[in-house]
Amino acid sequence: MPTPLLQTKLYIPPVRPELVSRQRLIEQLNAGLHRKLTLISAPAGFGKTTLLSEWVAGCGRPVAWLSLDEGDNDSAQFWAYLIAALQTIHEGIGEATLAALQSPQPPSVEPLLTDLINEIAGLADSFTLALDDFHVITDQQVNDGITFLLDNLPPQIHLVLSSRADPPWPLARLRARREMTELRTSDLRFTSQEAAAFLNEAMRLDLSAEDVAALEDRTEGWIAGLQMAALSMRGQTAER
Repeated sequence: MPTPLLQTKLYIPPVRPELVSRQRLIEQLNAGLHRKLTLISAPAGFGKTTLLSEWVAGCGRPVAWLSLDEGDNDSAQFWAYLIAALQTIHEGIGEATLAALQSPQPPSVEPLLTDLINEIAGLADSFTLALDDFHVITDQQVNDGITFLLDNLPPQIHLVLSSRADPPWPLARLRARREMTELRTSDLRFTSQEAAAFLNEAMRLDLSAEDVAALEDRTEGWIAGLQMAALSMRGQTAER
């Protein structure tokens, strides 16, 4: 009997009400849809998942979402979850692959993925597959499978990855072929305008331009750092 899958891992995170819109980054994500891969890579606290959920809400195409955790380093579980994510937008896709995964002696990953890739290639509409928190995946079999998928990716699918570290894939080759869009720490840092909007609108402070600039400089645009500073300032105000 197959292990039950946790359906909440397939839910797209809702857009936060205090969101500071990242329109400049949304435009870069939209511009990369014709490529195979979008990689959003930065340390914790730079708003990767928040950016991805904002973009998904307005990208105008179906999105299959999978939030990953360390348990997904089991190859069979990873591909079962990935197919479950695809089935949220294309009912029944990957059923033959799932059945093969659950057999007593499942085939190697390439024949499994060949069937799935051929199914995707037969779809009429384009869609996006978003894999969030990919840094938790360290299993070589899983990474080899994703590399095979990328090498043979049908034009209907665009893969988006958020991660705290680069995956061990042939990124240099994808970069050289202009098949990848990258957003990194330098892109994700808040600009002066974004920092001001976050502090004075989202966090409801009333800081001068000089105070905003000082906080931005101190945190180097790190969103989590700005949030901690804002919460501390709000706490000090409440105590007065």
